[in-house]
Amino acid sequence: MLDRLTSMTVFAQTVRSGSFAAAAEKLGMSPQMVAKHIEALEQRVETRLLNRTTRKQSLTVFGRLYLEQCQSVLAEVQVADRLAQASHAEPHGRLCINAPVTFGRHTLLPVVTQFLNRYAQVDVELTLSDRLIDPMEEGYEAVVRLGPLQTNLALVARPLRTYRLVACASPAYLLTHGIPQLPTDLTRHECLGFAPWVSDLSRIWHFRQDGRVIEVPVKGRLQVNDWEALRSAALDGFGILISYEQAVAADLESGLLIQILPGYEGPIRPIHLLYAADRRMTPKLRCFVDYLMEVLG
Repeated sequence: MLDRLTSMTVFAQTVRSGSFAAAAEKLGMSPQMVAKHIEALEQRVETRLLNRTTRKQSLTVFGRLYLEQCQSVLAEVQVADRLAQASHAEPHGRLCINAPVTFGRHTLLPVVTQFLNRYAQVDVELTLSDRLIDPMEEGYEAVVRLGPLQTNLALVARPLRTYRLVACASPAYLLTHGIPQLPTDLTRHECLGFAPWVSDLSRIWHFRQDGRVIEVPVKGRLQVNDWEALRSAALDGFGILISYEQAVAADLESGLLIQILPGYEGPIRPIHLLYAADRRMTPKLRCFVDYLMEVLG
């Protein structure tokens, strides 16, 4: 039995070439084999595709419609072949990524440097920003998005490890103002606010215990749009900081900051890796997505 894709290729080339003999020369096969492929297609579809005379050939009405579909199928096959070739190609070129500042600095950057060590022909341009980014409009190939997502069929969203927050303060602050024992005690404390967060996260902190969610309205006289500056205020003893746990891990270990309310789970936020839903994904992006999901997925 003749291969159907080969027969479609022969059929399309025969139409382009104008004769069996010309198509045979182009394809490197005999005119008799070209005829067999055309006949095989006509038997499969149970109708004639070409009107053949001793002097010329022409498409039948159905043959013209069938040719369009064959060309579409063959084009898709070429795309699939190129995709397969690209998947085996060595990743190379510049990869533009955007991520939130704190997550990018404390978690993503070490992963990026490890990725670069593995793929020597890839360059990464990592932009850290807490503003909302549209990767399609701003030219980023991959974006890390913090918080709930809106449905966007143009983007693929891959979930990363949950972004967990912990409440902490300096020993000096706790010595002066006391250690909160319950989440509701925070209403009587100076709570530092991170300005880029949406209003509900700036003013209401969520804690969980035994499946129960506790919402605590907090207030504070200081809000800053830079997390490092806010951390400095906490280290200086000005107030209670709620922070990404990875960002204060070293401070907690050294005792510069002390976690409060250890019996309660702090706020958690979803975090995703976003990239265009494009079937022609480049090797550099494919390898980065795979690597990030392996390490942080």
